[in-house]
Parts: sequence; C-alpha cells; structure tokens
Amino acid sequence: MSRLDAVMRRNFVDYASYAILDRAIPDLRDGLKPVQRRILHTLFEMHDGRYHKVANVIGESMKLHPHGDASIGEALVVLANKDLFIDRQGNFGNLLTGHPAAAPRYIECRLTPLALEALFNEALTEFVPSYDGRNREPVFLPAKLPMLLMLGADGIAVGMATRILPHNAVELWEAQIACLNGKPFELFPDFPQGGRIDVADYDDGRGKVAVRAVLDAPDPRRVVIREIPYGTTTESLVASIESAIQRGRVQISSINDYTTDKVEIELELSRGVRADDVIPQLYAYTDCAVAVNSNLTVVRDRKPVEMTVSEVLRELTAQLRERLRAELEWEQRQLTDRKHWITLERIFVEHKVYRGIESAETEEAVKQKVWSGMGRHERLFVRPMTDDDVARLLELRIRRISAYDLDKSRAEEAEIVRKLKDVAKKLRDLKGTAIAYLKDLIARYGKQYKRRTKITSFQEIDKKAVARPTLRVAYDAESGFFGTAVKGDKFVQNVSEYDVILCVADDGSYRILPPPEKQLFTGKLLHCEVFDPEKGVAFTVVYRDKQRFAFGKRIHIQGFIRGKEYQLIKDKAGKLDLLLPGDATGTLHLKFAAMKRQRVHEATFDLADLESTGTAARGTRLAPKPIAQVKLVAKPAPPPKRRGPTRGEQTKLF
Repeated sequence: MSRLDAVMRRNFVDYASYAILDRAIPDLRDGLKPVQRRILHTLFEMHDGRYHKVANVIGESMKLHPHGDASIGEALVVLANKDLFIDRQGNFGNLLTGHPAAAPRYIECRLTPLALEALFNEALTEFVPSYDGRNREPVFLPAKLPMLLMLGADGIAVGMATRILPHNAVELWEAQIACLNGKPFELFPDFPQGGRIDVADYDDGRGKVAVRAVLDAPDPRRVVIREIPYGTTTESLVASIESAIQRGRVQISSINDYTTDKVEIELELSRGVRADDVIPQLYAYTDCAVAVNSNLTVVRDRKPVEMTVSEVLRELTAQLRERLRAELEWEQRQLTDRKHWITLERIFVEHKVYRGIESAETEEAVKQKVWSGMGRHERLFVRPMTDDDVARLLELRIRRISAYDLDKSRAEEAEIVRKLKDVAKKLRDLKGTAIAYLKDLIARYGKQYKRRTKITSFQEIDKKAVARPTLRVAYDAESGFFGTAVKGDKFVQNVSEYDVILCVADDGSYRILPPPEKQLFTGKLLHCEVFDPEKGVAFTVVYRDKQRFAFGKRIHIQGFIRGKEYQLIKDKAGKLDLLLPGDATGTLHLKFAAMKRQRVHEATFDLADLESTGTAARGTRLAPKPIAQVKLVAKPAPPPKRRGPTRGEQTKLF
C-alpha cells in the first residue's frame, strides 16, 4: 500500500505541476497560456498578409498543441474577440448576446499590425522541441507589450485559480511611461462590454470591482439597458430579470431585446410603476449589478506566484527595457555585419583584388591571393576578416563585379553608419528609448483602444429598502400555524423577503424569524409585527408566576438569533397577562386570590412606577399576595369644562 501511495503522490504532483505551469495559469513574460502562445506562433509562421481559414490555423496549431481541435478553436475565438492581436473575418460569435462562433471552416483570421510589430522576433526567441519532436515552439514570445494585463485571464488549476481582469492598452502604456519616469500610477480594469465600475475595493488587483449595467429611462414608463456588466450576456441578464419578475421583486410587464452590435434591452414597466423605483430594484435583484473578483496568480520563473497589478506592470516595464536592449543589440550586430561585408566587397572590387587570383592554380593558392590582397587594406576593416568572408568573396559573380556601383556602395555604407550611431544613442538612453516607443504606440493606436468602461462610485443599494412587500403572512388560531402558506384571518400583513417578524405567544415565548412558509406556535399567538433590528421594540409586560404573584417590567428587544425561542416570563410555568407598548400608561387593578380571613381583596399599581429591565429579569413585584385577576384601567381624562369626571375605560391588548 505504501508503494501505491508513493506512486499516486508522485503522479499527482506531476499532474498538478503540468496543470499549473502548462495549462491554466499564464506566464508573466508574455501573458499567455501555452495554447494561446501556440496559436499566435502558428499565425506568425503562416502569415502572408492574407486571411487564413480558422480550420487551417487549428490544424497547424495541432502540430504543437496535443489536446484536440476543440480546445484550440475555443481559445482562438476567445483570443480573437479581445480585438488586440487577431484580425477577424466572419462570425466569431457575439460577446454581448453570448451567441457562439460559426464553424471554423467558415471564418478566417490573421495577425493584426500591432501583433506583428510587438510580439515576434525570431532572432530573440528561445525555441524548444514540440511534444513529438517533429517541430519547435517558443518558450515564450519576446513581446514588448504588457500582455498579461491587456488580455486578462481566467484559469482553474490544481489547488489554485487565477482571474486577471483586462485593462485598457493605452492606460497601461501611459502607466509604463510613469513607471519609467519614477512617477506614481493607478490602473483599473476596462471591460469590452462597457458598463460602469466602482473600484473602491479593487486593492491593486487583489480585491474586487462592482460592475453595473448602464440603464437609461427615456420616459417614466420605460427602462432601456444600454451596456451590460462584465461576465454577463444579454441572454443571462434577461433571464435574471425574468426570475426577479416571477419572484415579485420588480414590476415589469414586458422585455424586448433589440441587441445587435450594441446592447438595447427595453423594459416596459407595469401600470402605476415608475422608472425611478424600478432601477434600484434592477441593481439589487438582477445581474444588472455584479461583483467581479480579481486574483492575480501568474507563472514566474516556472513557479506560481500571487502578484499585484503594480508589481506586474513594474516587472513588465523592466522587461520592456531589456527586450528593447536585446533588439537594439541584435540590430547593431546586423548593421555591423552588413557594414563589414560592404567594406570587404568594396575593397575587393575597388582595389581589383580579384585579379590576383587569375594566376593561382590551386584553391589554396586562390585563398592566399585573396588574404594577401585584402590584407594590404586591413586598416579599413570593420573587424578582422575570416575564412568565411574569403569564401563569400570568391562566390561573387563576374556580373556583380563588372556592374559594381562604388557610389551606391559608399552611400549604403554611410547610411549604415548613421543607423549605427542612432542605435548606439538609443542603447545609451534605454529609458528614453522605451518612453519614445510607448509614446509612438499611443500616437498610433490611441484612438483604436479607447476606454469602454466608465469608472465611477456607486451608492450601495439596501435590498431591504427597495424590496417590495409581496409576501402575505397570516395566522390561523385553530391550527396554530403562521406563515405565507397559511390562509388565516389573524395578523394578516404584507411583508418582503428581507423582513423579520416578531411573534409573541400567550405563554410568554417570542421568536424573531424571516417570513416562514408554515410555523407552528404551541401557545396562542398574541402579537405579531415587522421587526426593525436597528431600532428594536419596547414593551410593558405584566405576568404571573406559577405561585400567581404578579410582576411587571419594561423591556427593549433588540439583539436576537433568528428562529430562536426566547421568554418574556422568568418562570416558564407562569402566565402572560398584559403585553403593552413600551410607553404604556395607566393603572393596574389587581384582584387578590381568595384566602381565609382575607380583609383586603384588591389593589392598584401605576404603570409609571415600572422600571426598564432586561428581557430575562423578573421585574417589579406588583403586590404582596397572589393575584387572581389583572386589569388595566386607563387614567382619568382631564375633566372637560362644566362637566364632571369621566369613568375610566378598560383598554384592549394589541
């Protein structure tokens, strides 16, 4: 068994590592998952300026990606709909409605100019063999863009997940300029669906953003949805609104979806309902308002790490400098090689070194003639001449030599010298080079990548405050049941699903609970009302214990656990006589229980003498003897003019 455990443990670790590093989590260096990288590399290899059938792209990508055509096709469509690196032609689906793309054989794609100029450089790309060893694929693309934050990513691996929200390309480039200049910057998501966002809890990519649809009220009887939140579609949004209508949360008579390339969902309101009342309910009870969490987990140095948006941008900005340096150094080498060859060729032709080889009889003698002839002008060399250079000179054709244009050669050499100086200048000032590169991107692509999501602040909507009282609760005295499914005629009232109800029984027990479907009370329900947890409720309680001694107290009910039974009477065997409002006044008439040789048969007690206590306290003892009957008598009213005093009247329990 231990052997099996060891095998399973080893295989699980291998699988987990594979899922994290090679499937679900993007690489920090180019912001891509392996399937995305393979698709883009395949499109680069196939690039000829024309559109390619997506089916062909999928077939070519399968040479690198061993997980089937379906996964490649889905990843390609998602990547294309980012509108950044893949130019589309045909039906690639609709992000707004959720409609899927057409079959791969009907749609076409190619790389965008931005992708061609900023993602690829074969000379600087590290390649490894593909899964079957027949091809090669890049370890990462030498991208000069903050692709991780531009694209965003979602992925679930083993024991971890990532959700990186997409950001606006121009804002990222501007933030990189600020970073290079040592200035502060802030970055917030930008979603393709538009909408409005509140970034108060974004926490640099470690929190969440609140996203809301854009709602328009052209008149008091209509609400039109113009933009939808990230992660939703018009179909899912309409479904959430229909569900809210069925539950009675919003009053809408009809829904008409006219969405094409722009969102337009028209909501016709019920009679007597105004748009100002419905809009908060839509935000509270439908997908018109959602919260999107951010969890920035990436692969860095072949390890999964959690980072912030600022940390990612700083690292990618430093990476931009190094990649610009590598490109400039590569260009410098290419220009130097070209200048070296032009110089050798010019010397070979201008000084007629080629004529010296006419008398040579062997190949070795020919080479020696070239070495000696070229050596006389060694001071003009860009770098030392090699055997490969000699072999290349000997490959020059007579036509090339006879038609050699010395002036053209000198002009080309001068142009190369100018370029080399420019490259050297850029290398000396990499910071300025990077800033100039980013400013050029902004100048050329700024209009194309405008922010689509507006940043604002939302006032939190209290669901309880906007909830409609659509639930009818009632009490059936015969059965003892109380709730929404009870057809009683006592304590009938309309409540919302967010309300809590205080129910007091005649045995002194009380509960605070949400509107029940059917709740049984052992004692007779004496009082019922909607309970406000913030304010609570005050009562004046009069009761008798099991020895029939009478007690009174003023209490304030506030803290509670939903559904838990509490007691107003200290002695559970006692009896609740009066339950009055907390500010109740009047006089209690107390009739003593019959006893032998009893001379005094009754007493009175003024409610004003009661003190406030806790619900669990016994309270004030109202009389020294057991009580047979308790009645409340109202205080005499002030005598009207020219009339005698009126008789007190007994008040009812409420």
